[in-house]
Amino acid sequence: MATIPTLEDMRAEVAQLIGVPVSDVADEANLMDLGLDSIRAMSLAQKWANAGAAVDFSELAEVPTLRHWWTVMARNQG
Repeated sequence: MATIPTLEDMRAEVAQLIGVPVSDVADEANLMDLGLDSIRAMSLAQKWANAGAAVDFSELAEVPTLRHWWTVMARNQG
């Protein structure tokens, strides 16, 4: 069984990619407004998929928030 990243893991990865403190990446913040572009979002989705998470970029793109992304991955694992 694959291990999905925790919400905090995802927050840290996003913060690192966009060059902001982890504390600036709120659960409901629009990640595109914070500076995450679609190419980097796709690379995150691919990284998580390669690690075994059942995730599809199109589902993540619908609502670009950490809360939504984590919910999608958790639901797809189940």
